[in-house]
Amino acid sequence: MHPSFTDERRHKKKRLVQSPNSYFLDVKCMGKSELQFHTLLDISSTLTCVITKAGLFLHFSGCYRITTVFSHSQTVVPCAGCSIILCHPRGGKCRLTTGCSFRRKHS
Repeated sequence: MHPSFTDERRHKKKRLVQSPNSYFLDVKCMGKSELQFHTLLDISSTLTCVITKAGLFLHFSGCYRITTVFSHSQTVVPCAGCSIILCHPRGGKCRLTTGCSFRRKHS
């Protein structure tokens, strides 16, 4: 009567109650990221330079905006505030950029 968790991990149409594998995510833009100087082409007012023993680093203060993303997105999703790429398509589930935090939306 009550299937186990391993039985429910089957194909979406072979489950006792059919449900999709996809979902929506709330993705928060990363707060700060360090980029080496030679990788930047465009310098804006939100960048600050820091000189360390390892070299010159630029700190980008992020916008912390929350964007809703589909889990199986087929396009690149940029942040609306700072144009940082939040996720990349991979054919199935999309891959989130490292440093971005997320939570699954419940319907």
